[in-house]
Amino acid sequence: MDIEEITLVETTSEYDPYKILGVSRSASQAEIKKAYKNLAKEWHPDKNKDPTAEDMFIKISKSYEILSNEERRANFDRYGQVDENQPFGQSQHHGFRSFHNSFYFDEAFFHFPRSRDFADSKYLLHHVRFNSEVLPDSHKRPYLIKVTSDWCFGCIHIEPVWKETVQELEPLGVGIGIVDLGSERRLASQLGAHRAPSIIGLVNGRVTFFHQAIVRQHMRQFIEDLLPHKLVEKITDNNYLSFLDSWRVENKPSILLFDQVPVVPFLFKLTAFAFRDYVRFGYVDQGDKQITRLLRQFNINTYAPTMLLFKEDTERPVDIIQARGMKRQIMDEFVSNNKFLQVPRLVNQQLFDELCPVKQFHRRRKFCILLITGEDQAFVSSNKAFLDFATANKKDVLRFAYVYQRQQQPLCQALLPNQPALSPQVSVILERRSQAGRVLYRSVSGGWNGSNEDKFRLHEELEHLQKDPSYLTSDTTLPELNNEMAPIFIIQWMNAAYDYILQIYDDLLYSNWREMMPILSLIFSALFILFGTVIIQAFSEPGENKPQKPNQPFSLLFGPCSRPPKKDFLEVTELTDMTYISNLVKLRPGHINVVLVLTDASKNALLKKFAKEVYTFSGTQTLHFSFLNADKHRHWMPTLLRSASGATHISDEEEESSDYTGHVLALNGHKRYFCMFRPVFTGDDPSDSSSDTSLSFDSRRKSRSRSRSNVHHKLDKLGLWMERLMEGTLPRLQVPDWPSLKETES
Repeated sequence: MDIEEITLVETTSEYDPYKILGVSRSASQAEIKKAYKNLAKEWHPDKNKDPTAEDMFIKISKSYEILSNEERRANFDRYGQVDENQPFGQSQHHGFRSFHNSFYFDEAFFHFPRSRDFADSKYLLHHVRFNSEVLPDSHKRPYLIKVTSDWCFGCIHIEPVWKETVQELEPLGVGIGIVDLGSERRLASQLGAHRAPSIIGLVNGRVTFFHQAIVRQHMRQFIEDLLPHKLVEKITDNNYLSFLDSWRVENKPSILLFDQVPVVPFLFKLTAFAFRDYVRFGYVDQGDKQITRLLRQFNINTYAPTMLLFKEDTERPVDIIQARGMKRQIMDEFVSNNKFLQVPRLVNQQLFDELCPVKQFHRRRKFCILLITGEDQAFVSSNKAFLDFATANKKDVLRFAYVYQRQQQPLCQALLPNQPALSPQVSVILERRSQAGRVLYRSVSGGWNGSNEDKFRLHEELEHLQKDPSYLTSDTTLPELNNEMAPIFIIQWMNAAYDYILQIYDDLLYSNWREMMPILSLIFSALFILFGTVIIQAFSEPGENKPQKPNQPFSLLFGPCSRPPKKDFLEVTELTDMTYISNLVKLRPGHINVVLVLTDASKNALLKKFAKEVYTFSGTQTLHFSFLNADKHRHWMPTLLRSASGATHISDEEEESSDYTGHVLALNGHKRYFCMFRPVFTGDDPSDSSSDTSLSFDSRRKSRSRSRSNVHHKLDKLGLWMERLMEGTLPRLQVPDWPSLKETES
């Protein structure tokens, strides 16, 4: 052994991390962490100008790295060894100096720019990808981002530690990103990163810089500290009942993890962060003495981590997983399959969209069975009966939910317009048909009181529905649901403000003014807007301060509405000699023109009703809407029907006496076929519900006997006919050629 090696061994044996941190050998982890933070602030090279500050800071970081790891701490207490493989004072010291000085003169200074590691190429971030993918995804999982460049020699020294950190954190679910300062200056400016190397944490869209020594344990703790507080609640015998019973208020399932470590596992925290909007998470330390009743009640195996999932039944879990090596994929799949209660309460529009999605295909239709009820004690028994019925009917096509009538009055009024407030429970079966809120539904007669007769009646309704989806005969447009959880957002805003204050304090501590510019800009902008508003109000006229009724969105078709559509009008073109060729004969393949036949007398009433019925389909790019004046072109309809294949022969006498007012034709100009809607009169005679396309003249004679004051009722079921048109289930009548249309015809 040469002299240099002897010197190194002697120096290592004299090194004592307890003395450096100023703690006793029996100190707890909290005391060690507190001592480390105080010393790190005191000896950080950016704050302390002492020439020995950098070396002292390295010793402090190395000491904390040893004592914060139970295995390495026990190894030092037994054998007095600092590291298993490497003496202290070489790589860690070397790496820290190069992190703060990009032109540290060593052998790396004479290297040419290194080629990009192929393994790092999949982590490279670009401005567009960051804003479209990474930034929204940061609300579900944290990201650790490295800022580097080709001529950054300090980046070379931290590369081994970075790779070890990536290999540890990526399988747990932490997102990894790399930003090249040379090629992605726009993204680097958005992040506030102006030097390389830099380490950044991204959580909930918020950027935080890493300021400690580049050590794997430090970066892991850095990401863990960025997660929101109180993601996981510590559970004992004293609070587990209240935790499980919270589903009534929170409207969420609950998950309990049993494990033998005293702290919450980082993997469990990451899972709780990803699903915090759907599930509540609790952790049980099996080494705690206050969990005897918990272990006995749920018969927990203490030799492997166990996850229990509870829904409405707090006595018995609905799902259990137990594994020695709990993986991220297993936990994600377990939670994602149980995001909702057996019968969740609709508390906002987002939950309604997920539970009852809009029908896209026939095989993916979802029927939502909705119970309109109340939160009073009188409704408890019937609500429990509805839960039992839903638990026994676990078909994927059926989704069960309930709403409180007092909290969701607009929704209940749209579904049951004649139902008095706080009436007995009523079951409604509905199917969503468009994002604009259009639904088909059917209310179950007799309501719901939880009796066996009610269960049998609802069961029969569901059997009829699965055999014939057209069993849903009513349609309406639902308003957006009230957000019953709105007060929670105030608390979230306060937590976010608290996090920003901590970030500002951290940046002030390290004097990173350039990195603070985005936050300072946001603060000064808010102050400018606040004081500007006060000044404008102070100098405004007294009459300007009078409260004014806000402008409410108004649609000519639907009147006042809480959710305005993208446009408040429907474009309807009149078929004339000038527009006939372009709107029908030369219509592009796949496009259909929906034409309403009317007269001068019925024009205003029918156009308003027509616009209301087809408005939800106006966003379809392949549909065009027109109207044809039968007073001007009275021979066009008989000519079209005579030329149609399979049509009944029309005599001249019948042609003269026929009234085609209210007929709607779907004309495919390219393939030369049409579908026809015949008027119905649900306003006068509910028994007459024919949108049939058979060419019978009885319905036309019957239509002439209707009162002219009820002409708008002719289009009462046009919406359902349009649904069948979009599904492609209407009969098609072929024509050899389209009849001509002359403007001079009378």
